[in-house]
Formats: sequence, C-alpha cells, structure tokens
Amino acid sequence: MQIGVPRERAAGETRVAATPETVKKLKAQGHSVQVEREAGLAASITDEAYLAAGADIVEHAAALGADLVLKVRRPEAEELALMKSGATLVGMLDPFDRAGLQALAAAGLTSFALEAAPRTSRAQSMDVLSSQANIAGYKAVMMAAERYQRFFPMLMTAAGTVKAARVVILGVGVAGLQAIATAKRLGAVIEASDVRPAVKEQVESLGAKFIDVPYETQEEREAAEGVGGYARPMPPSWLDRQRAEVAKRVAQADVVISTALIPGRAAPQLISEDMVRSMKPGSVIVDLAAGRGADGVGGNCPLTEAGRTVVKHGVTLVGETNLPALVAADASALYARNVLDFLKLVLAKDGTLSVPLDDDIVAACLVSQGGEVKRS
Repeated sequence: MQIGVPRERAAGETRVAATPETVKKLKAQGHSVQVEREAGLAASITDEAYLAAGADIVEHAAALGADLVLKVRRPEAEELALMKSGATLVGMLDPFDRAGLQALAAAGLTSFALEAAPRTSRAQSMDVLSSQANIAGYKAVMMAAERYQRFFPMLMTAAGTVKAARVVILGVGVAGLQAIATAKRLGAVIEASDVRPAVKEQVESLGAKFIDVPYETQEEREAAEGVGGYARPMPPSWLDRQRAEVAKRVAQADVVISTALIPGRAAPQLISEDMVRSMKPGSVIVDLAAGRGADGVGGNCPLTEAGRTVVKHGVTLVGETNLPALVAADASALYARNVLDFLKLVLAKDGTLSVPLDDDIVAACLVSQGGEVKRS
C-alpha cells in the first residue's frame, strides 16, 4: 500500500499523523510511505529522521495523492481536490459534521474518523480522544500556572508562608483526571466535579476532593451513569443543585479548569458570568470547551473567546481550542500510535485495504464509502 502523510494545513495545527517510529513499522509490513516535506517540523521531527526510518520525502500533491492518506485533521477543500477517488483517508474527521462528511463522500473517499471509535477495552490503543485529552489536561494546568501570578504549592519561607493555590476541575473525564494529577504534582489543593458518580473514587485516589451532589430521583441516577464512557445531559433539577455547589467552590478558587464536552452537542455551560464576577482578581479559568458552546461561541463559560486569552471582571480566561497542538511532539507520537493500531484492522497481510464491517471498531469509524455517508 502506498501511504501518504501530508503536512497539516489547519491554522495552528502542529501535529503530524505519522512519526519515524510508526513509519519504520509500516515499512516493515511492506508499505511505502511518502511524507510531505517538513510535515513533522512543527512537532520537532526532521525530514532526515523520516528518511532514516525509510520514508520518501515528497511534495504536497504527492502525499495527498497516495492510496492511503493519514491526517490529523479533516482535509480542506484544496486538499480534497488533490486526493484521488477511491483512496482511503484515516484521521480525526469530525463525524458529527454532516456537511464535512458529505464532502468526503463526494470526493469518492473511503474515510475513517478515529474519534468515532467505541470506548471499549479493545479500542483503547486507538482511542485518539483519550490520548489527546490526556495531553490537553496536562497542558491546561501548565497554562494556568503560567498565567496565575502566585505559586501553586504552599511555601514556607523566611519572609512568611504562601498558601497553596485552590484549583477546581469541572468535568472528570480523561482530561480532567490528568489535570488533577498535574495540579497535584504542582502542590495545589484540588476539588473536582462531574455528573457521573463512578468517578468519585478516581478523583479521591488522585488526592482531590469530590464535589458531591446527591441524586434525588431515579431519572437523575440513570442520567448520571452516562453511556459509552460519556456523560449524558442531566435533568434540570440536579443541574440547579450542582450549580449552587460549584458556584461556592468557584468563588473560592484561584484556578478553574473546565473540560466538559458531550459528543455532537453544544458544551454545557458550567461557569456563569455571575460566577466569574465572584472570583478573586487574578484568578484564571482555562476552558477546554472553547468554541464549542451554543452557536459555536463561548464554551463551558459564556465569556470564553475561542482562540484568545482575555481578562474579564479581573479574571483571565484562556480559550485555546487545540491544546494538544501545543505539545506537538508527544501529541504526534501518541496519535501516530493510535493510527498504526487502527490500520492493523483495515490492512490485510497482502497490503490491500480490507473493511470488515463485522468489526465493531471499523464499522463505528467508517464515515464514507462508495460516494455515500455511512454515518446516520
């Protein structure tokens, strides 16, 4: 199979879909790999490193003209024009964007959106959402520490004692758990909130305190269990009580990191403008849902501005929309391994493409084939 790895064209995207490590393994399986010139440069990977791993360095059109194209983000219009009908595309393709999927189908591509993989034990090694969210949770804390004008740990000095920073984590998925672990390493005092009761033990095992909001009805309990590893929208009665509890903690917090996202839906609003007003001057909010709020604005906080860091009511709001791209070397390494593990499911031993629809992972990730969108 001829495999192409183009340089990402999306603004701010520094990751690459293959690394010398994964190129070497693809070559060992008998595939040819064509990497676009400087495709990995922003991730600290030189063309020489790819050449040493057995790849060919080619120009943009050649990488996109391969039989199998590996990408981080969905191809833009000019990239689709360079891809040949019948080719295969693997990447993070935003499976909830119907118009985007139709463009892939119209280009005649067999496309696999890796973020649609089921969250099962078997799919863990190719779970791009988890691998990238893990990085986002880490980077969110580091960005908060950079912008917070005080120490994170408690320090006892000859000039007096400095109190530890109080950090509140909203949403305890993969990103939230990594944020807790990172903030704990920096010496902060941490509280965390999530709609799912099952995460309480995980939160406490990392040294944080869980903000517990009891469930009063069976409807609330069932919604809290979530589905497929994701949270579900909670009933208004529970959300009202949670907001009241979270508001108390946010008012006392020095740093708030919000990570709540529901696939295919607008991000839930967890931090109101009144809550921002209640925070101390110099506090920091890092909103991982930036740009995913209602109508594509805001995030978990309506004051967040996607792609910008702003100060409102004396509070710094960080609206970075692609935190993994700020840790491009490790983000690329993990993503490339996810891609490699997925390819094992769709590349036959003779190097040809195989689409076993009886495989739950392949079936879930397939979003276009034969000119049709395969996702309802």
